[in-house]
Amino acid sequence: MYYVNQEQIQRRLEAIPDIVEALKQVAGNWDGGIVSGFVQERALHLAIEVVTDVGSYLIDGFIMRDASSYEDIVEITHEERVFDDEVFAVLAELVSLRKPLVQEYYAWDRRSLHKLTPVLPDILEQFSVQVRDYLKQELGA
Repeated sequence: MYYVNQEQIQRRLEAIPDIVEALKQVAGNWDGGIVSGFVQERALHLAIEVVTDVGSYLIDGFIMRDASSYEDIVEITHEERVFDDEVFAVLAELVSLRKPLVQEYYAWDRRSLHKLTPVLPDILEQFSVQVRDYLKQELGA
């Protein structure tokens, strides 16, 4: 029997609506200003953290192969059919932003709308639904 920390997964998935709202607002009202830039930056960062945290809990709980990177977390969970190819393609691109956002933040372009910002709301909502469906399928929960 698997021990999957569903409570922690759920807590992270519950953060998605706020991230989605921030992404939608910043994309819809983009003005190239510093505040919009920081809102976008933080929303992208939180999206990465939610996806990789949930992925890590799934990998640990279902004893999937060990992940060696953030990109690997997304690849493993996709290989295990947690989410579909469309979601995978965007999430793989999203997690590649972690290093620029967290380690090379001094070089991040805060004056431009990132191409993932308007796309991510729908993808994050699909991710949430597909993770919940996967848990129901695997755990009967």
